[in-house]
Amino acid sequence: MKATQNTLSLTDVCRSYRIGPVTAEVLRGVNLEIGSGDLMSIMGPSGSGKTTLMNIVGLLDRPSSGTHVLDGHDVSGLEDDMLSTLRNEYIGFVFQAFHLLPRLTALENVCLPLVYRGVGRAEAIRRAQAILGRVGMADRSHHQPSQLSGGQKQRVAIARALVGNPVLLLADEPTGALDAETAQEVMALLLQLNAEQGVTILIITHDSSVARQCTRQLRIDDGKLLELPGQDRGADRPPRPLADDGIRDQGAAAP
Repeated sequence: MKATQNTLSLTDVCRSYRIGPVTAEVLRGVNLEIGSGDLMSIMGPSGSGKTTLMNIVGLLDRPSSGTHVLDGHDVSGLEDDMLSTLRNEYIGFVFQAFHLLPRLTALENVCLPLVYRGVGRAEAIRRAQAILGRVGMADRSHHQPSQLSGGQKQRVAIARALVGNPVLLLADEPTGALDAETAQEVMALLLQLNAEQGVTILIITHDSSVARQCTRQLRIDDGKLLELPGQDRGADRPPRPLADDGIRDQGAAAP
């Protein structure tokens, strides 16, 4: 799978919910384009529509109206089973609470998305070991989550999100459960993945210091999305060549 120029496009997306006799409008005409290789953040207060927008971007929900195009495919009206299939293939998730399975090793956790796709055991292990090495966790691959620090757990979670070569890494408060020093280490890893491997990243965060490190910064208020002036860090982060280990290069096709 090869990412198109626009990895994701939302056009006039609205989302409303019926609560008894009342209709609550959560998203109001949201327009969003995410290009291949973008590094974006979205901030907003509680109740602003941030979580609803994340769920739509991540194929966990559908818009009430408007269009949602992911990697060139209109996914706005797809059924749940197709959304689930596309979610596994196209989106990599990183969560504040890590969501690692406690009885599995780091390596086994990272293998899971490939297992769900039917990838053979040997190939799944090869790719999982490669991405664990990329995030600095090769020497902890046989440790269970209880044997890892918070920052190490998040690195494993990032590896799990990337092992399937998604077109978009969606990170929901990825530093929220970490102390300041460890949070910055995780952010440095995300910046490195974006700069050196061209990984397209969208970060949902309450932390302005996290948002400011992204090249594109957006804010959502009362269901409306606004892009803020950002700082272009591209010149400071030139891409570097990668080994052929199954991990996506910028513009490269996935296996």
